[in-house]
Amino acid sequence: MFRNLRKSHLTMSSQEALEMLEQGEYGVVSVIGPDGYPYGVPMSYVVMDDHIYFHGDQIGHKMECLKHSNKVCFTVIGKTQLLPEILDTDYESVVVFGTATEVDGEEKARALMGLVSKYSPGFEVKGRESMEDEFDITAVIRIEIKHITGKLRWGDQR
Repeated sequence: MFRNLRKSHLTMSSQEALEMLEQGEYGVVSVIGPDGYPYGVPMSYVVMDDHIYFHGDQIGHKMECLKHSNKVCFTVIGKTQLLPEILDTDYESVVVFGTATEVDGEEKARALMGLVSKYSPGFEVKGRESMEDEFDITAVIRIEIKHITGKLRWGDQR
């Protein structure tokens, strides 16, 4: 169902890809809208228990798309280095295919605090207060990873 990388010599192991996903700063979640157009939006995210979590408003284009189809693609680009002298780039990236589900209750609270810990370490008290104030108007989405690939082109791995 899912394709293998064409340049298999650049493939990361699944474990390396998951580690890069966990360490990534931002990702792009891509969804399919009811009009058939793809929509990709940059997101802050956290990986917990081998799932990806992100948050946002309960209404809007992204949520409309997720109601239309729960199939998503999530992409993270790690380190990059331009190589202008050879018209190329060294890079690392991870692509995840999965299904997205809105979560609530304790799972939602854990994911929100996971985001606070990742992006605002040391400000967990402030994060908890913010979460309590906006819990009912915030959506948290869990991506169940169905397939993950990582690609690394660095140095002499050309």
